[in-house]
Amino acid sequence: MVKINELIHYTQQLMRVERFKDYCPNGLQVEGRQDIRKIVSGVTASMALLEAAHKANADLVLVHHGYFWRNEDARIVGIKRNRIAYLLKNDLNLMAYHLPLDAHAELGNNVQLGKLLGLNAVDYAGDENLVAYADLDIPTALGDFVSRIESSLQRRAMVVGDRNRLIRRVAWCTGAAQSYIEAAAALGAEVFISGEISEQTTHLALEMGVAYVSAGHHATERYGIRALGEHLAGRFDLEHEFIDIDNPV
Repeated sequence: MVKINELIHYTQQLMRVERFKDYCPNGLQVEGRQDIRKIVSGVTASMALLEAAHKANADLVLVHHGYFWRNEDARIVGIKRNRIAYLLKNDLNLMAYHLPLDAHAELGNNVQLGKLLGLNAVDYAGDENLVAYADLDIPTALGDFVSRIESSLQRRAMVVGDRNRLIRRVAWCTGAAQSYIEAAAALGAEVFISGEISEQTTHLALEMGVAYVSAGHHATERYGIRALGEHLAGRFDLEHEFIDIDNPV
């Protein structure tokens, strides 16, 4: 068991929250009970995850996508009201880490996705050093590399580019990071992996000669929050359960 304030203090330092100019508050977003014995982690603090966490007897819900995003309606109404009311009624804590979790050098979404795909990042670039890149051991056909991604993530990917083209340098950034394709091109990447695709991404990829793989926002960001939950459970001798609420995007 650990007190929520001790857990918050440790995690804020671990995630180096002060480094980031984020779109939401990182750390404790909704306060619940003081004693933490079990953490449930998940990608997004949807009602489905909250209900599953309560059913699993969690004291803390730990997510990548929490609440109170910049420029959103600040009123506690509708879906926001229902989610917060559920947390308060059941005395559940909600902690969220967004950009600090994407960028963390050991537990982060980018490094964890790299490990899953067998990629060891050479370095990072772009805003907040969010774009990772690595070189494959041998040149590989884009189609074969995409098959590796799909097998690892257990979902189909959307691909822009010639699947027969040989690639060597790979860049990636999880989530809705399609705008970083130009940063990937500047690194000499022949393929860029992210979670989502926009209309203009297709044109940029074709005109820059950089293959683009949209592998799923949710799918690419399942691994950082699970790694963080496992780390905290080990550090404080807590129970941890990752609950994957499926999302096709």
